[in-house]
Amino acid sequence: MVLRREPTARQLRLGLELRRLREAAGLAVREAAALLGVSGPAISQIESGVAGVGEQRLRRLASHYACTDHEFIDALVAMATERTHGWWEEYRGRLPTSFLDLSELEHHARLLRHVAILYVPGLLQTESYSRAVFSARLPELTGEELELRIQHRKARQQVPVPYEALIHEAALRIRVSDRATSRDQLIRLLELSEAGRVTVRVIPFDLDGFARASSAMTYVCGPLPKLDTVLREALHGSAFVDSEAQLNVYRTSFRKLEAASLNPSRSRDLINQLTKEL
Repeated sequence: MVLRREPTARQLRLGLELRRLREAAGLAVREAAALLGVSGPAISQIESGVAGVGEQRLRRLASHYACTDHEFIDALVAMATERTHGWWEEYRGRLPTSFLDLSELEHHARLLRHVAILYVPGLLQTESYSRAVFSARLPELTGEELELRIQHRKARQQVPVPYEALIHEAALRIRVSDRATSRDQLIRLLELSEAGRVTVRVIPFDLDGFARASSAMTYVCGPLPKLDTVLREALHGSAFVDSEAQLNVYRTSFRKLEAASLNPSRSRDLINQLTKEL
C-alpha cells in the first residue's frame, strides 16, 4: 500500500467520516481491523487520509458500522474512487496546500456560498483587483508568488457551479487600489450578476442592529448536507470546518445574513449607484 505524503482536504474528509462512522458504532480501531481482516495501523492510515480505500472495503466497513444511509455511503465511495487529476495539481509545490484544497472542494461542490465583508470574493474579482489584494499581503510576496496566485485565482473563476455571494457594502466601497480598479470591479459584479450562474446580494450599511457578519466565509455544499464544508478566513490563515454542529451554525448564519441583504435587483441598483460615484 502506497502511503500519501500530503493528503488533500477531500482525502482527509473521507477518512474523518469513516472514523466518525466507526466511533458511532462503538468500535475500537483493532475491532474494525479484525472485521476487515487487516491490521490496526491500516485502519488508522485510512482514517488519517494517508492511505486510500477501495469501494469493496469501504462498503464492508460501512456494513460493519451498521450504516444504512446508502446515499451517504455512495457519496463516500465517490470520494474514495474518483481519480480526476484536477487542474490545480499543476500548482502543487508552488502554492500553499490550502489553495489547492479549496480548488478541489470547489470542483466537487454542487453550490458555493460566500460572505464577504472587506473584499469582493475571489471568484468575482477582476485581475487588477486581485493583484491589489495580493500585493497588500504581509509578508510581501515575490513577483513569482504574486503571479502564481493571480493565475490560480483566474483558473478558479471557471468553476461552473451556482454561486451565491453576500457582499457587505463596505467591501464595495473600500478602494483596494485606485478609482479605476474599483469602478471596473463594480462593473464586473454587475455583469456577473446578470449572467445567471452568479447571485449577488448586498448587505447595506443602512441596516439597524446588524452585528452578525464578523468575518468572511465560504460555504461549500457537498453532494449531501452532511458533507458540506465551511472555509473560515482570517489574517493568520484559513481553516476548514466540517462538524455537523458547526455547519448548522453557519447555515443559520448564512440564512440570517441573506434575509438582511438586499434582493438581487436592489443590489444591482446599489452597485450601479456606487459605480456612478467613482
